[in-house]
Amino acid sequence: MLHRKECQNGLRIVLEQITTVRSITIGIWVKTGSRNETELSNGISHFIEHMLFKGTKNHTPQEIAEAFDGIGGEINAFTSKEYTCYYAKVLDTHQNMAIEILADMILHSNLDSIELDREKKVILEEINMTEDTPDDIIHDKLHELIYQDHMLAKPILGSKTTVGELTKQQLSSYMQQYYRPDNIVISIAGNTDQNFMNTVEEYLQFETSTLTSNQEQLITPAFHTGKAMFQKETEQAHLCIGFNGVDVTDTSIHAMMIVNNVLGGSMSSRLFQEIREKDGMAYSIFSYHSAFIDSGLLTIYAGTSKHQLEHVQDKIFTVTDQLRTGGLTEKEWGISKEQLKGLYMLSLESTNSKMSRNARNELLLHDHPSLEQDMNQIDRVRLEDVEAILHRLQADQSAIAVISPNI
Repeated sequence: MLHRKECQNGLRIVLEQITTVRSITIGIWVKTGSRNETELSNGISHFIEHMLFKGTKNHTPQEIAEAFDGIGGEINAFTSKEYTCYYAKVLDTHQNMAIEILADMILHSNLDSIELDREKKVILEEINMTEDTPDDIIHDKLHELIYQDHMLAKPILGSKTTVGELTKQQLSSYMQQYYRPDNIVISIAGNTDQNFMNTVEEYLQFETSTLTSNQEQLITPAFHTGKAMFQKETEQAHLCIGFNGVDVTDTSIHAMMIVNNVLGGSMSSRLFQEIREKDGMAYSIFSYHSAFIDSGLLTIYAGTSKHQLEHVQDKIFTVTDQLRTGGLTEKEWGISKEQLKGLYMLSLESTNSKMSRNARNELLLHDHPSLEQDMNQIDRVRLEDVEAILHRLQADQSAIAVISPNI
């Protein structure tokens, strides 16, 4: 059972009551991420995410960690290109403690200068770790190529230069601009009731200075084609190919899910079967779709030996061309829908996943379709819907990023 409450200050609370579990997951979702930054502040959203764990007016960093470790709970956070989430999962008997600490982090973080300088070093090491992981950083390189001068092109972590120059004043100003109640959704899932929504509202009392709405107009990114090659001493070559996708509100997103599933979203997909199972040219080969507020990206990734790179790239385009011109087989058409419905339903078997689903629906869609409605949307996808998506899979309308030991 889903309940929704909009508070006087614009804060939105959604609660899914699940009486068959003993856990509760609480997420505070802020509608800001790396695309809301500037060239000079790139990485600030992620930096703030780290800093909110570094002490508040009421809790030291160690007290925050010990509070959840001491009850067998979990507290964590993540930053994406369009939102930042702070969440905690605890037994239902500890729900008040969890929201008290989460609210304290959001409202009363110290942003201590000593902790700030220390955390810069941590994030710089995180950037170093990412740069040492080519199968990770290649996706950032693809975004840079496709989105170019748009902030969607920039990495969520920022760069060593931008992170190194961030100041406490910048963090405070950014939080004042985006950590406003009308820009925040609290999502709760688990064994609790509607009374807890009132408790949440009581803990999240924002200062009046944060109540002014300041919604910015987002600029829709253009999709750029081309190829970018990067030399790095690696054992494998890493390849990413991108096609223009659909945004999160597009009615054809379920058709995109079906196409992605057939293309490279599962072990029975064409890319996996052709390139890994039949040809043995890659261990890791897959595709995925990223849906943003106003755009989307269908990405194919493959890791292979450097001498097979061109062959793998050619084979990928052969697969996409065959899929685009020949369409789905009758077997794929039937299996893909059932597979998607099964994966979707199975993914919602925890309070964490239900909390995340409801938060994204409220934050990005302002709507809460039932699971039955979502399943019906998949069933209602027509052949012409899929054909429209397949038309996007043209080699001359793609972008290619490669990391290889020799270029």
